[in-house]
Amino acid sequence: MSLIHAVILGVVEGLTEFLPISSTAHLILTSRFLSLPQTDFQKLFEIFIQAGAILAVIFIYMKFVLDNKKIIPKIIVSFVPTAIVGFLFYKVIKNIFFDSSLLMIIAFFTLGVAFLVVEYLVKINRLKLIQSIKRLDYKSAIFIGLAQSLAVVPGVSRAGIVLVAMMILGFKRDEAARYSFLLAVPTILAASGFDLYKSKDLSVFSSNNLVLLATGFLVSFASAYVVVNWFIKYLQKNTLNIFAVYRIILASVLLFA
Repeated sequence: MSLIHAVILGVVEGLTEFLPISSTAHLILTSRFLSLPQTDFQKLFEIFIQAGAILAVIFIYMKFVLDNKKIIPKIIVSFVPTAIVGFLFYKVIKNIFFDSSLLMIIAFFTLGVAFLVVEYLVKINRLKLIQSIKRLDYKSAIFIGLAQSLAVVPGVSRAGIVLVAMMILGFKRDEAARYSFLLAVPTILAASGFDLYKSKDLSVFSSNNLVLLATGFLVSFASAYVVVNWFIKYLQKNTLNIFAVYRIILASVLLFA
């Protein structure tokens, strides 16, 4: 991996982590396009730079969380199911899910269709998006956490599945997105930390690799900072349909590529 590769992957991570299009899948696809082999360092890099995106969320939403401390235990409750699934199925996720193109294509397509269905139900007033995350209860937090646990499959999109789950519960799109950002903090930091622990005995921490990790981290932070602010404003006036179409088109292209 070169410095240019690190920058490209950092941009891809920052742009896709908080959009409902699966950052993991896009990192995998970008690495394949760049002909980067899935070495131990490559896998670690793709996880580690997610922490850069998370730092952007912390910068943006620290004051919101401090002003609304009651949301913290709800976030923890939502995090637990994903933590359990990630811990129990770590090897399956890394060695099978990440290498299955068909599974990724199915995930892209299925959630794209789910977006369209949920938005249609909103359009015909079968779903009313009126809830705020300040009124989130523990029962809903558990449901959201169970939904997020499905995002261990590349292509599902952690942000996407949380958005769908919360819209089903009646939360406004921008409120659902905001909660998905906050929930990403413990989820991704835990995943990054666990991967670092698993990689402690690997010879990947040379000075050159540390430069690559730092570059990817900083680029991911900068691009995610822009995307997070933009996405909230976008969802205040728009639906998820454009992301649904993107997912379905991408799934079709990958299937016939």
